[in-house]
Amino acid sequence: MRTNLIFLVLSIPLLRVLAGEAPAEEYRVKGAYLLNFAKFVEWPDQAFKGPADPIAICILGNSPFLAALDVAAHTIVVENRSVTVRQIPDTLLARQCQIVFLSASERKRARAVIEAVQGGNVLTVGETDGFVASGGIIELSVEDSKIRMQISTASAKKAGLRISAKLLSLAQAGGK
Repeated sequence: MRTNLIFLVLSIPLLRVLAGEAPAEEYRVKGAYLLNFAKFVEWPDQAFKGPADPIAICILGNSPFLAALDVAAHTIVVENRSVTVRQIPDTLLARQCQIVFLSASERKRARAVIEAVQGGNVLTVGETDGFVASGGIIELSVEDSKIRMQISTASAKKAGLRISAKLLSLAQAGGK
């Protein structure tokens, strides 16, 4: 319960910014999650070209929240790093990102993205059923009008990422 409150409090400033863009509620919450993942995941130094490089959140596919997410990202600093958001047109660019979000429109390319980032330090986030089972790290889904997440700690470990216990406590059981 306390962890849910912490995550909600961290999301309030973001939700205010995103609310101005009026995307669907589902995508406002997913956007808040994506930005907060930057705060609750640790990347190794080699995930960045230099100490001042930003945390890059890349969106692959149709995204109703891209513009609002980009605006909200300008207010966030994590471990002295800014956060940037951009849309990428193909899987080849996924390895240049710290977080890659695959929208439902990219369901067929999920496996290709997961393979493209293997050996890299990329947090893969998807919104299609079976994303975690196919090797993705975080799967977001809607259940009872709420956004739920599954986290694969095994896939995160393979990617060289450390996910905070606070974030893990918010995830549903089932992510291995």
